[in-house]
Amino acid sequence: MTKAWNASDIPDQSGRTAVVTGANSGIGFVTALELARRGAHVVLACRSEARGTEAEARIRREVPGASAEFVPLDLADLSSVREFAAGYTADRLDLLINNAGVMALPYTRTADGFETQFGVNHLGHFALTGLLFPKLLATPGARVVSLSSGFHALSNIDIGDLNSERHYRRWIAYGRSKTANLLFVHELARRLTAAGSDVVAAAAHPGYADTNLQTAGVRMEGRRNAERVAELGNRLMAQPAEAGALPTLYAATSPGVRPDSFTGPRFLGWRGAPAPSWRAKWTTNDVAGERLWAASEQLTRVSYQGLTV
Repeated sequence: MTKAWNASDIPDQSGRTAVVTGANSGIGFVTALELARRGAHVVLACRSEARGTEAEARIRREVPGASAEFVPLDLADLSSVREFAAGYTADRLDLLINNAGVMALPYTRTADGFETQFGVNHLGHFALTGLLFPKLLATPGARVVSLSSGFHALSNIDIGDLNSERHYRRWIAYGRSKTANLLFVHELARRLTAAGSDVVAAAAHPGYADTNLQTAGVRMEGRRNAERVAELGNRLMAQPAEAGALPTLYAATSPGVRPDSFTGPRFLGWRGAPAPSWRAKWTTNDVAGERLWAASEQLTRVSYQGLTV
């Protein structure tokens, strides 16, 4: 990456289909918009019908002739994940962008009883990817891109307490969920290589981007002053969502992206053009990856057909 890669470098995506989770706002919306702009058919997989349909309409306004559709998906409810996958009847799936996420929430549980950050950020996407896996395998050159964060450095996973039941600290739980994203990509890439598949599993992170992720947790608690501080930080220091989406778009579309690569902003992992990103050594540990995979299969009751080690 000698030149500053930007959205104009996205190759033609005509004839390709992409599923983008959390595509109604922020990084996910920009990702879906730019893929549609390059000719892809984009499925906006979002929890809110109102925000999802508005995002679809906005893409169609900004890109006349765009091929986009909203389909409901709640990653905090595995029955919704199964319903989404069962309803995906297309013959191919070129890009699965595991973008949706939550950050630093007060302790809550998903519909299936999992701690919400771990349940949404990791388990929901683990289940979704597994249920759509036959479509990915059937599509030459398919890619799975999972969004992590520089905050993965806050903590390794605790395989004995994946739901943070012994002691909950919201930022540590967030860091663990982002470590889980990287371990998932590492183990998925390892299994794909062992199976001789050309599906590429890669990870990306947006750096510090101006989205609603920073304010959602404090807004849930009614902490208005903290919300104002987060909003001010976004205005003063964050890069726009359009820049924050570039690492995802690079990992999804640039030729030669390596399996298990981790792409983020060039300047200190904070902002700038896409570049290889630092990651903690525990995110490439084969034993940890295997143990998390086994636990995730057990918790979600989803297995990856044709992909065993």
